[in-house]
Amino acid sequence: MTPDPGPSLQERLAPDLRCFGCGPANPEGLRLRSFESGGELVATWRPGSNHEAFPGMLNGGIIGTLLDCHCNWAAAIALMRRAGADRPPCTVTAEYTIRMKQPTPTAGDVTLRARVVELGERSATVDGEIRAGDTVTATCRGVFVAVKPGHPAYHRW
Repeated sequence: MTPDPGPSLQERLAPDLRCFGCGPANPEGLRLRSFESGGELVATWRPGSNHEAFPGMLNGGIIGTLLDCHCNWAAAIALMRRAGADRPPCTVTAEYTIRMKQPTPTAGDVTLRARVVELGERSATVDGEIRAGDTVTATCRGVFVAVKPGHPAYHRW
């Protein structure tokens, strides 16, 4: 059994976040928990049969949600570090592309990884992936932007 790594980024930095994918305050959401590790973000998530597209395989929309949220957090943390801040800016998805490599089984944990490949003043481009065991089943590239006051998501965390 793997020891509990402690509070995730979401739990520490946005405990009241209600996002369906990563919000700790959404009891009906996916509640993704992301952690920093070796210059990237890593998460382990356990799908259930209620997340399936067909028996034994993860729904593509759930895959997209997991990658979107996980990569968004990678961008927010990178922008926070760049600014020397103690809180991440609120970031939103400007664009992202998911590539399904093969079906993702629901019989066990999946691992998500995300790393920033380009960092701007208010935006970051992030590459992400989902693995089932040693197999990459889906990849993502997204652009995430820090929003300003007046944006509906500005105070979400």
